[in-house]
Amino acid sequence: MDKQSKIYVAGHRGMVGSAISRRLASGRYANIVTRSHAELDLANQAAVSQFLTAEKPDYIFMAAAKVGGIHANNTFRAEFLYQNLLIEANVVNAAWQAGVQRMLFLGSSCIYPRDCPQPIREEYLLTGPLEQTNEPYAIAKIAGIKLCENYNRQYGTRYASAMPTNLYGPNDNYDLNNSHVLPALIRKAHEAKLRGDAELVVWGSGRPMREFLYVDDMADACVFLMERGIDEGMFNVGTGEDVTIRDLAETVMKVVGFEGKIVFDQTKPDGTPRKLLSVDRLKALGWQAETSLVDGIEKTYADYCANIA
Repeated sequence: MDKQSKIYVAGHRGMVGSAISRRLASGRYANIVTRSHAELDLANQAAVSQFLTAEKPDYIFMAAAKVGGIHANNTFRAEFLYQNLLIEANVVNAAWQAGVQRMLFLGSSCIYPRDCPQPIREEYLLTGPLEQTNEPYAIAKIAGIKLCENYNRQYGTRYASAMPTNLYGPNDNYDLNNSHVLPALIRKAHEAKLRGDAELVVWGSGRPMREFLYVDDMADACVFLMERGIDEGMFNVGTGEDVTIRDLAETVMKVVGFEGKIVFDQTKPDGTPRKLLSVDRLKALGWQAETSLVDGIEKTYADYCANIA
């Protein structure tokens, strides 16, 4: 990417989009285009087409999506499927019509089969049934990946996809009704500490294993892929290491300073038993994550205390 390239970051107010914007700014990219939801509804086909035709960005980072944790995914199943299909279809098609050659579409590790061999390689896509609690969101993201692949094949565009593992960091969502596990644990532990509670209730058994990536590392990987000229295919983005939910909860409690005990609510779902990404493909290009889990949680908790709590 040239430093003067016009770059559109879709979803710039979200956790991932804001991190990509920070990374681009730190890399001295001067021509970054953004629009808030109030300014541009990506579910509106005509509006998206008009915007991209007028702006004609050189690059698009497609970080806009309707996202949430297990509860939100499993409750608002139709919304997660419909809204994400609309958003990605509108952006990909309008980008092609406007002559935008380069795009990085951001997917999710939930696209892979529920009972996948570990660590999960990119070629395992569509080799088995999905996890039911977030199947609609996963199907929408798979459709986005296939849109990119097939617009490349039919129209000669150069659209690649990045599959992040579980992300966390500044600008995360801490709403207990629809947040992901790590921000939910941070909020629960913080509020339990303030109340002087004796215990912290955690959903599920604590046995599932998850991989977590600090969002600024994810942003760095996205910019790395575009700077390297990667123009097709999909790339897992993660740390290559995972922890149990129990270990995660204990780490969060230590960072927050909550000294009570953990109680697991096993009436709540665990989700996929394990989800560890193979990051060999990205590592072979010369990139790997730099932020440890403890360091990332400390930075995230500091941001939570400063801006949310």
